[in-house]
Amino acid sequence: MKSTVHDFPANAARAIADPKLQGPLRRISMGFPLARKAVVDRLPEWEELRDAAAAMKSHVLANLDHYLETFEANVIARGGVVHWARDAAEARAAVISICRKNNAKKITKGKSMVTEEIALNDALIANGFEALETDLGEYIIQLRGETPSHLIAPAFHLSKEDVADTFRDHHGHLDPNRDLTRAPALVAEARQELRQRFAQADVGITGANMIVAETGGTFIVTNEGNGDLTQDWPKVHIVVTGIEKVVPTLNDAALILRVLARSATGQDMSAYTTLSTGPRRPGDLDGPEQFHVVLVDNGRSKLLATPAREVLRCIRCAACLNHCPVYGSVGGHAYGWIYSGPIGAALDPGLLGIKEAGHLAQASSFCGRCNEVCPVKIPLTKIMRHWRDEAFTSHLAPPRQKWALGLWAGFARRPALYRLATDIGLRLVQFFNRAGKLRHLPLTQAWTRHRDLPAPTGRTFQSQWTRR
Repeated sequence: MKSTVHDFPANAARAIADPKLQGPLRRISMGFPLARKAVVDRLPEWEELRDAAAAMKSHVLANLDHYLETFEANVIARGGVVHWARDAAEARAAVISICRKNNAKKITKGKSMVTEEIALNDALIANGFEALETDLGEYIIQLRGETPSHLIAPAFHLSKEDVADTFRDHHGHLDPNRDLTRAPALVAEARQELRQRFAQADVGITGANMIVAETGGTFIVTNEGNGDLTQDWPKVHIVVTGIEKVVPTLNDAALILRVLARSATGQDMSAYTTLSTGPRRPGDLDGPEQFHVVLVDNGRSKLLATPAREVLRCIRCAACLNHCPVYGSVGGHAYGWIYSGPIGAALDPGLLGIKEAGHLAQASSFCGRCNEVCPVKIPLTKIMRHWRDEAFTSHLAPPRQKWALGLWAGFARRPALYRLATDIGLRLVQFFNRAGKLRHLPLTQAWTRHRDLPAPTGRTFQSQWTRR
């Protein structure tokens, strides 16, 4: 996907002014967060699970080469093939090569953020393959030519009426007078359209919620069952996943499963949790004849060597998005790339570069809710502060910000001048703003345009400290 992260301020302004988008966004606080709280409250050991998951993921990042090599050896031992991709282009090339060698024409895909990241669908279609998303949300936005707006609910920004209109536009062979006013009817129609595609597919492509070094297996976690049909029915199964998704053992995978669904959808477990290990063996009733895993780096190794490395613990549950006031105001598309919300603000600068994605680190109120709900305890606000520092030291900060900080530093290095300026400023503010609220103040227009700023009362802290 081509990034428009550099346009985040303009994207966000358009999103805030879009009443059609604001409707779904207002509903986010009534869905996933409440469901998450309910299941977490039923689990007394929740914090201990978070600590254990964070420690395990940090251990993996410190020994990533070992666990990836162990995973590769076990995949090969069970008849599979591992392809290493340094960047998006190599990942796309590996998938296309596998499809060509198998004379594939039709491809089904399970939901995968990494395949969105590397723009795999566009590459497959450009090379003559018919690639179809089978997750309901991904299927809808593929028909509409849109990108995901949420990590686990890609069509979150759409209404039921939007989906009905989309199906009428693209399912022209069906009865034009059919009733699409109810959600079950929409789901049934999508199931009907997709079922024949599963049977016709030559290749199935999925992502992976985890890959297990101990067994060479890959986990997918879904609520629709489309992932199982995507990887079991075609003769070739290709897994495309980031290198950070590895866990050491099946016990470690079970630990992640205990925190993943609870954080994502508020379920104790997802409806389908599937472990795939290699191609079909003699005596197996189903499964692919070939099993390939494409391990995607695409900037992750570089990120591993930075103070932001903890962001690679992410298990893509989207809890941080669901609790973020900024995401709740602008939605996912405003961020301009695949990963949005707090995880996007912490991850995108490391993958896309500060020049392209530095804006996102500013898109936070630093309320800390993302840190509180992250199941693997990623210090997201700390990482965003790191990217802010990087943008400033790289001379990428806006001129007004640099000028303001320089002015502040000049006063801060001269205590007597600082005390004089704050005392005069306080008296002026109190004289001109007697209503107790500031509606106009230099350099604060972005704040006061939407809310009042309480006017200070009394004397400055320093003068009070000196007097008392």
